[in-house]
Amino acid sequence: MQGEIIMKKIFFVVFVVVLFSTVSFSSAHVPYFEHRDFSEEKPFIVRKMVTQSKAIYSWLENDGENACEDIDIYKLKIIRPINLYLEIIVPVVDDFYEDFVPWYALVGPGLPIPSQYLPFDLPDGYGAIVMENVEPGQSRETFYEPFGGKSYYEGPKYEDKLNETGIYYVYCWDPYEKGGDYTIVIGNLEIWGPLDILRALIYTPLIRLGLELHVS
Repeated sequence: MQGEIIMKKIFFVVFVVVLFSTVSFSSAHVPYFEHRDFSEEKPFIVRKMVTQSKAIYSWLENDGENACEDIDIYKLKIIRPINLYLEIIVPVVDDFYEDFVPWYALVGPGLPIPSQYLPFDLPDGYGAIVMENVEPGQSRETFYEPFGGKSYYEGPKYEDKLNETGIYYVYCWDPYEKGGDYTIVIGNLEIWGPLDILRALIYTPLIRLGLELHVS
């Protein structure tokens, strides 16, 4: 009898978690934090399907005094032709990030040689598509993101088909060397596994409390 009661309680908890997850996360990205710098030596590696929607809450490191030269790097393995979606957004924190307008570049085989200056070297045989942001101080649209409970400045979006397989990279940097918090979105298919739901349940309260931010 006692065992049945315990099993019913477990079933109820699982049901509530699944229901909560379905309602709350069905239109959200799987969240990740930059716990260490995503450098050339240790980039963020997209280990699951590239098309799954992921939001990586990251930081172009700055100390408020010196120019920000930080570059974050994300590594993607393309094993078949896919439609790739990328987007970079910046949190609205009063007017702190009003002039923070990071750029990013998709780097990979078969891509054109860019005309813009890049603060990094392209691997041999690779090209890049550079996604420029607006200039500092220029007006940007904002939107409210219910998952994290905060507003964001919109940024450049990339969406196109990649036909050539191989290793690709996404480089994020600030050409104006201000630095700050940003989120890079990789993929646009809302696919949730049990571990993704668990990750969201852990990280969502932190995001809502603003603990992913590096502003005081």
